[in-house]
Amino acid sequence: MAKTDIIFLHPPTVYDFRKLPILHGPISDVIPSTPIFEMYPVGFTSLSEFLERHGIKTRIINVAMKMLKSKTFDVEKMIKKLNPTAFAIDLHWMPHVNGSIALANIIKRYHPETPVIFGGFSSTYYHKELIQRYPQIDYVVRGDSTEEPLLQLINAIKNNKSVENIPNITWRGKNGKVNVNPFSYVPETLNNVVIDYSLIMKKVVRFRDLVGYLPFFNWSSYPITAVFTCRGCTHNCRTCGGSAKSFSKWFNRKRPAYRSPELLAEDIYQISRHLGGPIFIIGDITQPGEDYYKRLLLALKPLKIKNHLVFEFFKPPEDKVLEAIRDAVKNVNVEISPESHDEKVRKAFGRPYNNHELEHMIKKMVELDFKRIDLFFMIGLPYQTYDSVMGTVEYSDYLLSMFGNKKTLFPFISPLAPFLDPGSIVFENPEKFGYHLFYKSVEEHRLALLNPSWKMVLSYETKWMKRDEIAKASYEAGLRLNRIKAKYGLITKEKAEATEKRIKNAVEVMKKIDEIQKIKDETKRQEKLKKLGITVERYNMNTICEKSELSWPVELIKLKIFRIIKTIFSHRSPNVLEVKD
Repeated sequence: MAKTDIIFLHPPTVYDFRKLPILHGPISDVIPSTPIFEMYPVGFTSLSEFLERHGIKTRIINVAMKMLKSKTFDVEKMIKKLNPTAFAIDLHWMPHVNGSIALANIIKRYHPETPVIFGGFSSTYYHKELIQRYPQIDYVVRGDSTEEPLLQLINAIKNNKSVENIPNITWRGKNGKVNVNPFSYVPETLNNVVIDYSLIMKKVVRFRDLVGYLPFFNWSSYPITAVFTCRGCTHNCRTCGGSAKSFSKWFNRKRPAYRSPELLAEDIYQISRHLGGPIFIIGDITQPGEDYYKRLLLALKPLKIKNHLVFEFFKPPEDKVLEAIRDAVKNVNVEISPESHDEKVRKAFGRPYNNHELEHMIKKMVELDFKRIDLFFMIGLPYQTYDSVMGTVEYSDYLLSMFGNKKTLFPFISPLAPFLDPGSIVFENPEKFGYHLFYKSVEEHRLALLNPSWKMVLSYETKWMKRDEIAKASYEAGLRLNRIKAKYGLITKEKAEATEKRIKNAVEVMKKIDEIQKIKDETKRQEKLKKLGITVERYNMNTICEKSELSWPVELIKLKIFRIIKTIFSHRSPNVLEVKD
């Protein structure tokens, strides 16, 4: 077997999560992954395909997944045996900062001469600090599209060539000097980027490592996949590190880069040939304009995809858009994030639509027999108070009373992720938007993740809600919404009772942690925390709702085994659609 040129490693959020008693809380309840955030970036898949296409041997290892699956899995033993030309670690969002730096430490312990490369949104924002402060990191590849710079970097490392002219990289010279190369590679389209799941299938066989390639914990039973329409955005949600202003300032992207709608349809078709799970289309298909979504739906219609397709909208679309989707796609699911029922809060956050528009959209989707409509509300927003959060729960009750007969409308509520996105509008000017930030540097974020309660991990509070109130509101809102879902038959009585019990247990544990934290003696404090018996499985899974509530429908045959086997032992499938200019 030829030497692997680059191994992509995905870290857990906290490296020692199997040892440390941490109440991670409900921050991951409304996403597929666990609180360890074991879902690796979609970019790993596109990077791997691009590099392989250009002769670079790659491997992906989901370290977080391996640690979750086995309490005895030895990370250091695995890394010691590896021998690539370079390691690449994602630091896309800050919840991974503790685990990513820990993996870099381990790599340098056993492979001091092997370069360690960081990439992702947070890596881009903190590129200088990462190189200056952490000697275990050799390179940061900046931007949202790192395929070409990474290819040049790996070839330079392999051939012992200079990296001075490679775009988008920050690196440490032999004298310790931090070098920042020009940020000049920003592709205008994504037509040269492919998410090829057949390559993943072949790699699983080649390395005999299914667990290392699994996207998240229960993927085998719920094989959801994703395709992306674009990189970049036209909206400016205040806490999003991927807003239009953030992309312009930090990623040198002045306008979104889109993938051809015909290629996007082909991506969906290729997935459907092998997997029966839902396919999530990342990015609002109306964002590029009418021509884009019409071409996409025109390409999809004759393919007769049976998989449930999930469309996300940043604002309620026109009726004609929903009608066109329903005409082209058999099984339609939608998600949208109104954030709050309060239009003042929603507008302050950056969502420019009112409740009438939202309700009209839901009514139209129900009439068109969409399979699921997921609404996501958040806690920790500008102008949002504790009472406002409870008002959002009451609004969910109202919506279900109006549109819940078919049991297709599913509201969810949770706190904002533990950290505000670096580079987001609020992060750059928190006081203007009524926020106070507790952590700003990489090291502050890394250490924050070691706190025993998610409430203490939160990097922010607002003028309207302190951290205690955000935590209290999160649990109380979860409790009330859980009861409402049971009332309308969205969940069973037994499931509702189990969730209520978990919420109440979590509240009690959080109170106990608060009391323990008052103990000044560090040794006694740690002993008390360990006695609580907090583990990922016991207190950190499905706190305010069960993961199954998030699941879009899956076909009866989840994995099309014979076709997968055929693909593994054959060349890549030919294109089924012709790309239009």
